[in-house]
Amino acid sequence: MTRPRPLALALLGALTLASPAGAQSAAALARVDAAQMSIPAARQKSYPGSPLTVRQTLAPGVNYRRWVVSYLSDGLRIHALLTVPNGTPPRGGWPAIVFNHGYIPPDVYRTTERYVAYQDAFARAGFVTLKSDYRGHGSSQGEALGGYFAPGYTTDVMNALGSLKRDPRVNARRIGMWGHSMGGFLTLRAMVIDPSIRAGVIWAGVVGDYGTILNDWNNVPPASIPRRVLELRQKAVAKYGTPGSNPAFWRGLSANAYLNDLGGPLQLHIGTADGDVPVLFHERLVGQMRAAGQPVQSYVYPGDNHDLTRNLGTALARSVAFFKARL
Repeated sequence: MTRPRPLALALLGALTLASPAGAQSAAALARVDAAQMSIPAARQKSYPGSPLTVRQTLAPGVNYRRWVVSYLSDGLRIHALLTVPNGTPPRGGWPAIVFNHGYIPPDVYRTTERYVAYQDAFARAGFVTLKSDYRGHGSSQGEALGGYFAPGYTTDVMNALGSLKRDPRVNARRIGMWGHSMGGFLTLRAMVIDPSIRAGVIWAGVVGDYGTILNDWNNVPPASIPRRVLELRQKAVAKYGTPGSNPAFWRGLSANAYLNDLGGPLQLHIGTADGDVPVLFHERLVGQMRAAGQPVQSYVYPGDNHDLTRNLGTALARSVAFFKARL
């Protein structure tokens, strides 16, 4: 399996140049405001998605079919990898999982590469899965402005959820989310925005609140990231202050502050040798979930890395069993 690119840039939520959109435009960056990341603001938006349109039929899996599809998000055409089990669906439709990938440089991202073994495990187990190519990735329209200080990726994930809900093959009451790294950040946000999401699994997730992200994450972003994108963080702090000086603002942006609104349990995985995301993120979220009286399963793998390479089979089996029990 091809290893996903490390999330070293994730502290700033910035991404490299997106091939369909070219360089991040000054106009797009000027429209970004950190306040757009607030959970209350996200809840005010509508995420209808659209019918899934087949763009390419792929070779089938062992017991499922695969397509590159597209759906609409903010008027943009977003591409995604869809899997559907063979056979007759159960009454009400198949259970489904929105699959949120971690950071991969948008200019090298391809729909059918990376995360193949991960998605295959859930597809084999009888779930419909939909892995979005966030805006500016692969053939998706739009600009890749990162996930932490710009709302686009969250919107794309929410519209993926909306698209699955309206698909006749899917049971809209049996949908969960899986996320890795930055995808874990998006998963937690989506689950507090829409409590209809029944369960979530997060591997090596960027699941700290904004105080933790800004103060306790020491990753150094690579030199390839455009300065103007890196400056989204500085722009936010300059306008709204730090989490220490303006805690109410940053709390409103943090999914961790809304855990009481979750509609289902979480299962969390991380390795102690993760060089990209601190174990501290995992530990604090586990504590916050328990303080909120929310069900959470925690798995910490001694000596394992960001992709849980040493324990991949075990982590996948636990994740599949979790979704089977709760969807």
